Amino acid sequence: MTYDVKSVELSTGMTLQYVERGERSGVPVLLLPGAYDAWNSYVLLLPHLPDWIRAFALTLRGHGDASKPETGYGFRDFAADIVAFMDAQDLESAFLIAHSFGTLVATRCAIDAPERVRGLVLIGGLYRVADIPSEDEFWQTVMSPLEDPVDPEFVRELQSSVAFRPVPEPLFETLVREPLKIPARVWKAVYRTILEDDHSGELRKITASTLLVWGAHDDDAPRDQQDSLLAAIEDSRLIVYDDVGHSAHWEVPERLANDLVAFVEGLPG
Repeated sequence: MTYDVKSVELSTGMTLQYVERGERSGVPVLLLPGAYDAWNSYVLLLPHLPDWIRAFALTLRGHGDASKPETGYGFRDFAADIVAFMDAQDLESAFLIAHSFGTLVATRCAIDAPERVRGLVLIGGLYRVADIPSEDEFWQTVMSPLEDPVDPEFVRELQSSVAFRPVPEPLFETLVREPLKIPARVWKAVYRTILEDDHSGELRKITASTLLVWGAHDDDAPRDQQDSLLAAIEDSRLIVYDDVGHSAHWEVPERLANDLVAFVEGLPG
């Protein structure tokens, strides 16, 4: 399936890319990718969504072909873009479906603009990345020294490490190609945000119903991160995929779509 990639200029000054499928009158669902991925991270999931879901897969600032400002990579910046995107599409509110880094953007948005978030689905959700011992070491040894041009083999190794099941080759090549559009300064800025921009203490403010989707082979967002999210977000529950890693939308897209649809159908309005 091919998609018409559109660009939109937001009130925040950013230009983002997105694709859309489903009925214009459908239930709005925004798909937020993980760090260094773009809208096409969701190409396997999109075909499994029913037409009554109006799905938007986004590329976030700094990523893909989106605007790459010199500064402005805090979670509040990303969340402001999400609200501005909804404004640009005349959406009063939407469900936010997010992966990894995107889950931190989604929870920030749910804290800052609760009236705009109808529900959250967090795939490989993150609570506080600084609690994961390997992440600081990864910054010191790998990310901090990163320079342009970013090595394609580094990206290939990084992407292959975040899935337990094999990813179809065409998608995998896309997942390698898209991050190469990102300058090293943005790689570093995003990673510093992941490590340092902590809003875990505010998660109790989230009122949106939240579904956590976690793969039992997920080493990037360990089980204790899920347990902390469950404890912090009052209206939350967890689904565990025993045979999946960090990236359920790549590994088991149809299964994820079914659970996503059931979650959306189960909420009022």
